[in-house]
Amino acid sequence: MRIRSASERDVAALATLMAASPLLRRYRVSARLARESLREALRERDVLLVALATDEVVGLAWVITTRALDQAAYLRLLLVAEGQQSRGAGAALLARAEGRARRSGCRHLVLLVTKTNRRARAFYARHGYRHVGDLDGFVFPRIDEALYVKGVAARATARRRPA
Repeated sequence: MRIRSASERDVAALATLMAASPLLRRYRVSARLARESLREALRERDVLLVALATDEVVGLAWVITTRALDQAAYLRLLLVAEGQQSRGAGAALLARAEGRARRSGCRHLVLLVTKTNRRARAFYARHGYRHVGDLDGFVFPRIDEALYVKGVAARATARRRPA
């Protein structure tokens, strides 16, 4: 599997991936809406990472590096194609997204996950994310979200000088 930055040539395949997601259908994401959102992300220079298995798009990570909230980046979407999950694509995308956030000067990565999505919540917990609260109906009415955060800043290794 390869992970690389997405470009305009990936938009159609990524939009198809998004529109095929049962989770994103709950948020009324269509292929057309996905294409528009992805093109806007590219214009705004958001971090869009694509996972490829034998040149087929199998995953997407979308990070907005705003450095708001004490220099936090926002993981807007981490998506792996149905049938491709539990094969390492999500973990690889997440690690790369964390690295890109860190290199952008961010100290934290925050994300929202649908409260009922136990599999995703367990995934983020395994990768060091801490559940810090719930936001009922925040993104979409009648869909409740859980807020997670992880520190991604490089640890300072400088030695302390004696006082």
